[in-house]
Amino acid sequence: MKNIGFSILAVLFLFLSSCSTVEKKAEQKEKPFVWEGANLYFLLTDRFNNGTTDNDVNFERELPTGKLRGFEGGDIKGITQKIKEGYFTKLGINAIWFTPITEQIHGSVDEGTGNTYGFHGYWAKDWTALDPNFGTMDDLAELVQTAHANGIRIVMDAVINHTGPATEKDPAWENEWVRVEPTCTYKNYKTTIECTLTDNLPDIKTESTQEVGIPASLAQKWKDEGRYDQEMKELDEFFARTGHPRTPKFYLIKWLCDYIIQFGIDGYRVDTVKHTEESVWADFRKECEYAFELWKKNNPEKVLDDNKFYTVGEVYGYSISHKFAYDFGDKKVNYYANGFTDLINFEFKYNAQSAYEELFSRYSDILHGDLKGYGVLNYLTSHDDGTPFDQKRERSIESATKLLLCPGTSQVYYGDETARPLLIEGTQGDATLRSFMNWEDVKTDAKVQATLKHWQLLGQFRSNHPAVGAGVHKMISENPYVFCRTFEKGEYQDQVFVALDLDKGLKEIPVAELENGTKLRDAYSGKEAEVKDGKVSIDTEFDILLLELI
Repeated sequence: MKNIGFSILAVLFLFLSSCSTVEKKAEQKEKPFVWEGANLYFLLTDRFNNGTTDNDVNFERELPTGKLRGFEGGDIKGITQKIKEGYFTKLGINAIWFTPITEQIHGSVDEGTGNTYGFHGYWAKDWTALDPNFGTMDDLAELVQTAHANGIRIVMDAVINHTGPATEKDPAWENEWVRVEPTCTYKNYKTTIECTLTDNLPDIKTESTQEVGIPASLAQKWKDEGRYDQEMKELDEFFARTGHPRTPKFYLIKWLCDYIIQFGIDGYRVDTVKHTEESVWADFRKECEYAFELWKKNNPEKVLDDNKFYTVGEVYGYSISHKFAYDFGDKKVNYYANGFTDLINFEFKYNAQSAYEELFSRYSDILHGDLKGYGVLNYLTSHDDGTPFDQKRERSIESATKLLLCPGTSQVYYGDETARPLLIEGTQGDATLRSFMNWEDVKTDAKVQATLKHWQLLGQFRSNHPAVGAGVHKMISENPYVFCRTFEKGEYQDQVFVALDLDKGLKEIPVAELENGTKLRDAYSGKEAEVKDGKVSIDTEFDILLLELI
């Protein structure tokens, strides 16, 4: 299979999982892409980069809004533009997740913070269409193709739990499709899933066994757009092929899987997972896998590798400490057994307060122990977490070091790497987390540029070496702090050595695991050194070493 965008690494050694002495090899093996060690960038489509101003206003969305509660102009073209410029490659990003781009409600809603439009993408009106504020189907096709050509996987955002709020322009769907009350109280399993997340956020009856027709307002919309017959034909074919009943959840599953079949996206981040019964996600995963394999069959020349379709779930409040069990109080659910390869890890920002070794060894032990074969997505900042690790952006260097060097998949939230402010005067609630990307600071602010460089060097090291995120961790020395990571998949083997909190200038670190004469390169400074007497000496102006074999 092709692995577009990745250079072939020279593998010069064999190793044991405990970082024991390696034996050099002459053969070269292709570096695999593994989700367990991926460096994933998460962005709000509307807030990242404005690729064209032609689509900035649609559906008369022109009412005054609360601060950062309206559309700001970011779009699909803007993401593609930054891929082409090499921004993500320089940052060591090999997967991008962006917020939903399906057509949003046309009206606005006042949630107590002033008028708000669906700029964030979580207020769907029509899953079968893209919102023109974000772009067109052609724009999405170009994005996926450009990303794949640069070795970057694309993860879209799936919402099955709810529609957008009802407005004068956006009537709620029939009660066979949605419930509009009660509001969730989260006291137990039932009061978390058979309810609305907030007032006026119609909840899809995903548990329903009643067959339903298309919502009247959606059917009329398709007729007005001249595509009703085609959409109904595709639905008939889907239900005939699968044998699924025409219940609400299967309509939404079909519509989301169409993006896989048409564009070859590589994964879905799934929204509000714990707010539906878990069987929904097992059904979703089954159809996603079918769609992904169908796309591969239809597009053999575009296939990147033999990875399965990636699904990462937002089970709000899930922590790596829970391992397989999320506890509702009256019921425990294993979401890994219901369709997910990864879950977002809400605990990481707390664990990151620990020292390096406590953090790294704990995560390695769990991911290569109880959770072996599964993964977690670690983050320090997100679009709806009001207490991020570094809210004042005073620990950006530490944030990069801990996030990007920790075992597990890393999620870089847009602007983490540029210290984009998370406290915006005049905002209310999560709007303060969602400002437009600070591109001007990247051009003019020396401190931001230095921060970005640190994220880039660590990100590239992580991207170049699956061992960093997916390897087995072992501490070599406590003082100076040195560790190694080892990884193997098939015939591919990878090993790295990292030292942190060093003195600047000449430094000597133990690497007794390596044979004398082994040559190493520090990916941070670019300098090279040779192992002598079980140690390596290297003179750099930095307090960190990222050592790779050459």
